[in-house]
Amino acid sequence: MAYLISEEAKDLLQDVHEFCENEVKEQCKAYDISGEWPKEIYDKAIEMQLHSLEVPEEYGGPGLSRVDVAALIEEMAIADAGFATTISASGLGTKPVLIAGNEEQKKHVCQKIIDGGFGAFCLTEPGAGSDASAGTTTAVKDGDEWVLNGRKCFITNGGIASFYCITAMTDKTKGVKGISMFLVDAGTPGLSTGNEENKMGIRTSNTCDVVLEDCRIPAANLVGEEGRGFSIAMKTLDQARAWMGCVATGIAQRGINEGITYAKERVQFGKPVIKNQAMQFKVADMEIKTETARQMVAHALTKMDMGLPHSKEAAIAKCYASDIAMEVASEAIQMFGGYGYSREYPVEKLLRDAKIFQIFEGSNEIQRIVVANNTIGR
Repeated sequence: MAYLISEEAKDLLQDVHEFCENEVKEQCKAYDISGEWPKEIYDKAIEMQLHSLEVPEEYGGPGLSRVDVAALIEEMAIADAGFATTISASGLGTKPVLIAGNEEQKKHVCQKIIDGGFGAFCLTEPGAGSDASAGTTTAVKDGDEWVLNGRKCFITNGGIASFYCITAMTDKTKGVKGISMFLVDAGTPGLSTGNEENKMGIRTSNTCDVVLEDCRIPAANLVGEEGRGFSIAMKTLDQARAWMGCVATGIAQRGINEGITYAKERVQFGKPVIKNQAMQFKVADMEIKTETARQMVAHALTKMDMGLPHSKEAAIAKCYASDIAMEVASEAIQMFGGYGYSREYPVEKLLRDAKIFQIFEGSNEIQRIVVANNTIGR
C-alpha cells in the first residue's frame, strides 16, 4: 500500500488489518448471502472506535489526517466493501454538520458517533437522483419548530443511524436556494424507515428509505442558514466522493491479491499460470490502474487537508477508482477462469460490490460533468 501515513496511523493500520482478517473477511461471506446486517461485527468495530475515524480531535476523534484515514478505510474495503461503506457513510452523515453546523450541533453528532452511533446523509429521493435539486421533501416553519414531510430513498445506514442530515425544501419559489439542511435524531416522532433494499452488492451495509410524516424538530436543528441546504449538500459530496474512490480502490486491491494467490497455486501445462507472461502483464495492468487510483484519492484528500479547492480532484478520484474497480474485478474473475464465476470463490463478489461505486454519491456521468466544468469553465 502506497499511502504515506503517520506513525500513529501505521500502528492503527496493523490493528485494522488484524481485525479485518480475524473478524470481517471470512465472516462477511455468510452475510453477503443472507443480506442480514452483521451487527456483531459492527459492535466489535465500535469497540475499537473504527467508526469514529473522521471525528475531529477536538470532539473526541483520533486526530488523523484524511490520508491516514484513507489507508484504514481501504484496508476495511479489502476485507469487505459493504463494511467499509457503512463506516464511510457514517462520516458522510456528519459532514453537513461539520461543514456548516454550529458548535452545539457539531458536539452533538460527534458525541453520538463516539458513543457508538452511525450517521446517515439523506439527499436522494424517488424522483430526485442525479438531479438532486428536484426533491419534493418539505420543511414548514411552525412556531419554534420545523415540520418535515417527504421520502428519501437509497439511504446508506438509513435503518441503523443515530442521526440524519436531511435536505428539504423550505421555499419552493427559490429553486435550489429554497433548499435547507436539517439535523434529525433517530427516534424523533414522524421519522421512520422502510424495508432494507435487497442489493446486488455491498450487502453487509444497510440501505433503505427514510420517511418523514409530520416530523417535528426544534428550529435549532436547522444546519447552517435557511436556503443553504443544497450548497451544503454539494460541499458534502465534494468531500465524500474521494472516500468512495478509496473504498473502490480497496475492492481493486482485493482483486489483485486474490488473483495473484490463485495464479500461483493453479497449475496448467505443467507450471503455475502466474509464470506465463500474459498473466504477469495482466497483473501489471491491474496494479498500474489500482495504484493510480490510490494516488488520485490521496491527492484529493491532501488538498482537502490543506484547505485547497478539491472538487475536480475528488470527482476524478471517485470516477476513475470506481471504473478501474470494475475492470480489475473483471480481470480477477478472468484469472480464476470458470471458478471465478462461482460463488464458492471470492472474486465474483468484488464485481457485484464494485458496480455501485459508479452510481452513488453522484454517478460517474455526473463526475465527468464536474470534471469538465472545472476544466473548461461553465
